[in-house]
Formats: sequence, C-alpha cells, structure tokens
Amino acid sequence: MTPLGHARYCDELQEQTAQLTALVRDAAPGLPVPTCPGWTVAGLLRHIGGNLLTVGTAVRTGMPVDDPEAQVDGLAGPEGDEGSGEGTGEEVADAGTPALCAWVRGAAEAAAEILRAAGPVAEAQVWGMRQTTGAWARRAAHDVVVHRADAAAAVGAEYTVAPEVAADAVEEFLDLMGGPGMAPRLAEPYGGAGAGRLRWRATDTGSGTDTGGAADWTVELCDAGFRWHRTGGRSGTPDVEVSGDLADVLRVLYRRLPPGDERVTVTGDAALLGHWLDRVSLG
Repeated sequence: MTPLGHARYCDELQEQTAQLTALVRDAAPGLPVPTCPGWTVAGLLRHIGGNLLTVGTAVRTGMPVDDPEAQVDGLAGPEGDEGSGEGTGEEVADAGTPALCAWVRGAAEAAAEILRAAGPVAEAQVWGMRQTTGAWARRAAHDVVVHRADAAAAVGAEYTVAPEVAADAVEEFLDLMGGPGMAPRLAEPYGGAGAGRLRWRATDTGSGTDTGGAADWTVELCDAGFRWHRTGGRSGTPDVEVSGDLADVLRVLYRRLPPGDERVTVTGDAALLGHWLDRVSLG
C-alpha cells in the first residue's frame, strides 16, 4: 500500500491523541493499564506527552535529542506524584487526569504543527535514531494509534482503527523493526521445525479495500534478522499464521493482545510465533 502521506500523519497524530484522551479523561490517574504491566493511566499519558515533546524539540531545533530529561522543557508534564512513565498504581496523583489529557493534547498539537512546518524531507535525530521528519511524523502517529489500544484496555472500551491506518501501522512497525540493529536477536537461528516464515492476515479486509489490497503480510526470518513483503498472490505456505480482524492482528503484532485470545486464530508453529514475539518489541 502507499504510505498515508505527511499531512495525513500529522492529522492522525492530533486525531488519535484526541480519541485517546477522550477515552481516559474520566479515569482515575492511578488506574492500571493491563497491556503495559506496571503502568497507570497517568504514566501512559506522561509517556506519550514526553515522547511528542521530544520529537517536536528535535525537529524544531534541528539538534539531536538523545537525553530528553536534560534537553526537553516541560517533559514531565503537570506536577503530580503518580509517576512519569511506568506507574505502580499505588501512588497518589495530585495532577488529575483531565490536566494530563489537556497537556498531552497540547503536546500533540505542537508536534503536529512543527512537523507540518518542517515538511517530510528534513532530518531529525531522537534517541540516537536519525530519520526524516516524514518518518518521525509516521512514527508519532502510529505510536499514539497503539497506545490508544492501551487506553481502551485500561477503561474496558472497544478498540477500532480505520483499515488504512491499521495497515500502515503494521507496515511501519515492520519497516522500523527490520532496520539496522533494531532486532538483532531475530538473527539467532530458529530451532523449531519450520523455516521461519510468519504470516499476518486480516480476515475483515481484502483486496479492493482502502488498504490498497494490503490485507496480509509475510515475514521471513533470515541471517540479518527478517525481511517482509505483502503476501498478495505470492505462493508459499507460512510456518505459522495469525489471522483475525485487522485491529486485532495489529495488537498481536505489538504484543497488546495475546496470541491465545479468542479474537485471533493462530495456525501452525506457535513456537515460531513465540520466538518472534519474544524478540521483537517496540514498547
């Protein structure tokens, strides 16, 4: 499929953030986030807002931001005692969730405006990773797409994603994790019966939809880590397949939904899937 485009990523960054904060605005700051063990709603919001401020600072200043705590103003957000990233759920929160939500929305609006002004072809370095501003806009948007699944899990809400956004999130994850040095543990030989071919297939999205026909993807382990392609009409039987609604397949890929969940079906070498999930994680 064709990437969504820089303007769309900037728009999605704001829209996804608005949806996420609407989910948790009335939640207790110390409410646990089950998809991120040890995190609270407040910690999730501080994590998202801090990331957005970090990216925005790197793009705006043109300087590498490899130590956000020292380089980014306002990184921690509104004052409170509930934690700044992971949270145990036991702390007392002085900064209420509405204040944190407003802060995160402001961080998303600022980052989106900075990225729009920069355009897609400038470069910025964050956390030691140098990418184009187009790639950072894509990363920022999909980071919130996935964290919205965390927010939904915390409050027991349904999680849905527009098909073209979910499909692009799958491909962005594979592009990023397949980059140099991102998944070195996948270069370890797989000791199971299969050759190391995984298929991720959406059963609710098919050829001719607005995903551009990209409803399934094949990942092949190799000496360098892995390579991937849209399966389409290519032949070859995978060693293991994960199938289900596209939003659920995305959540399994990101380890937000266990592969044993009834909403997805795993066919074939489950040990190979475990080998992959144990070694590929973006947090």
